[in-house]
Amino acid sequence: MSYSVGQVADFAGVTVRTLHHYDEIGLLVPGERTHAGHRRYGDADLDRLQQILFYRELGFPLEEVAALLDDPDADPRAHLRRQHELLTARIERLQKMAAAVEHAMEAREMGIDLTPEERFEVFGDRDPEQYAEEAERRWGGTSEYAESQRRTARYTKDDWKRVQDEVAAWGERYDALMAAGEPASGERAMDLAEEHRQHICTWFYDCSYELHRCLGEMYVSDERFKAFYDAMRPGLAEHLRDAIAANADRHEG
Repeated sequence: MSYSVGQVADFAGVTVRTLHHYDEIGLLVPGERTHAGHRRYGDADLDRLQQILFYRELGFPLEEVAALLDDPDADPRAHLRRQHELLTARIERLQKMAAAVEHAMEAREMGIDLTPEERFEVFGDRDPEQYAEEAERRWGGTSEYAESQRRTARYTKDDWKRVQDEVAAWGERYDALMAAGEPASGERAMDLAEEHRQHICTWFYDCSYELHRCLGEMYVSDERFKAFYDAMRPGLAEHLRDAIAANADRHEG
């Protein structure tokens, strides 16, 4: 089985011109040509192209890529192991960079007047309410958003530590509730859901039962929130969503 230069370009997400260039410099010479001189690439050629693109993604210059791939003593499996190690290291660096940018965005949005070191310290352990403003923007609750901004702008490092401590203590009690097999519609679960709502009211904005229902749904649908709550106990996000709904029903009904 062989493929045309156009097909390979589509497979690999590169341009035909790039493949022509690789051929011209001897980096990737197609294994076959038609009688009319058209390039045809076989499976071995595709394997080599994959190796080339891996190294190029990692920033290796073409000359170094050619030297690596044409080393007669190189084991193809060793290439894959090396690329895996390099890609893993790059992913870790990019994740750290992304986290740093995200932390800076969160601190700026919440208007916290802290030193950079304190901001990173505060946001190192994620608080589920740190995205409260985002939730309000989703549902257009401009008055709640404004109230949250007004309150949090005055918070100190100690205030944010208190918020985190309250969330951690609440999470331990919810974990124990689930470990005891309490249903989401039970009194204890609804009481903790109400405590969750009151926490938002105390620290961020007046959270109505209707809005609390929306937040509960987001705790399941948004992977960041779900990961936060499920880290306390697997399945806690969905259990909490149901408890929030049951609590809203008993107060609104």
